[in-house]
Amino acid sequence: MTSKTVQIESTTQFSNLLSSSAIVVADFYADWCGPCQQIAPIYEQLSAQLSRPNKITFTKINTDRQQELSQAYGVTAMPTFMIFKNARQIEHIQGANPQKLSTAIKKVAEEANKIDSGEGSAGSSGQYWLGAALPKNYYDVTDQVDVLGLELLNWETSKGGARAIFNTAKPKENDDKDYVESDTDEQLMIYVPFQSTLKVRSLHITSAPTDTDDDEQPSRPKVLKIFTNKPQALSFDDAESNAATQDVTLTEKDWDPKTNTAKIELRFVKFQNVSSLVIFVAESEADNEKVRIDRIRIIGESGEKRDGKIEKISHDD
Repeated sequence: MTSKTVQIESTTQFSNLLSSSAIVVADFYADWCGPCQQIAPIYEQLSAQLSRPNKITFTKINTDRQQELSQAYGVTAMPTFMIFKNARQIEHIQGANPQKLSTAIKKVAEEANKIDSGEGSAGSSGQYWLGAALPKNYYDVTDQVDVLGLELLNWETSKGGARAIFNTAKPKENDDKDYVESDTDEQLMIYVPFQSTLKVRSLHITSAPTDTDDDEQPSRPKVLKIFTNKPQALSFDDAESNAATQDVTLTEKDWDPKTNTAKIELRFVKFQNVSSLVIFVAESEADNEKVRIDRIRIIGESGEKRDGKIEKISHDD
C-alpha cells in the first residue's frame, strides 16, 4: 500500500490539519532514534490502511527540524505518538509499543467511520468543521458547552435554536434550521454554560453574509459584549448598562471571506476560570433589523468538571 502520511514542515501546516481533519495522528520522531525506526513500518502500514480525507490524517514530525512544535506539545522522548480528535489531544503514547499504538489508532478509526455513516456528533454532513485556524497550544473546547443549559433571548423561533450554532458540522447554506436569527430587532442574547471551567483564548463566530440592502435579510454581528460567569442570561437592559468582561467591535476585515468567520481574540487574563459566557450582540453591521449567527466555536483549554449550580466568579480589572 502507498503511504498517505503527511510530513509536517511547519507549525502552521499542523494547525491547519487540526482544523480540517476530524482526527489527526502525530508521530514525533528523530532520524537517529532506533525505536523510531523499528516502529515506523507499523505506523506507515496503519496510515496506508486507515487514512481518510478530512476524517483521519496521519502525520510525521521530525523533532530536530520542528523543535518549536515539539516543545509546544511537551515531547521529551522519541518516539511519541499523539492522537487529536476535533483538534483536542485525546491520546499520548510514549515509546515504541506497537500493540498499544495499533489499538489506540484503530479505536479512533472506528469513530471516523461513524462520522462517515452519520452516526457521530458531526451531523449529517459527516465533516467536523472549524471556521478559523487554531492558535498554537490551544484547542477547540466547544464540546464542553452544556447544551441542556443554553439560553437564547430575542430569537426567531422559525429558524434554528441555540444548539444549531454549536453544531460540529459545516454550516448548511440553505437550511433555515441550521442558524440563529434575531427576532424583533438586531439584538441577540446567548447564554453559554460549560460542563467544566475553561480558559478561553478566543471565539470564532461564523455568520453567512446576506444582502445588506434588503431590510428583511439578517446581517452579521458588529458590536458584542461578552460577560463571564453569570448564572443565567442577562436582561437586555442589564447587558446594555453593565460593564462587560470584554467589548468587541467587528469590522469588514475581521471576516474571512472563505469561511464567513470572525476570530475574536480575548483578553486572556480575564478569561482564566470561566464557567459560563453571555454573548450579547448589541448591533449588526448594517441597518438591517435582524442579525444572524451560524456557528460559534470556543477556543482555549478545559479544566476540571464543575458540579452543581454555576457560581458567579468576580474578576479584577
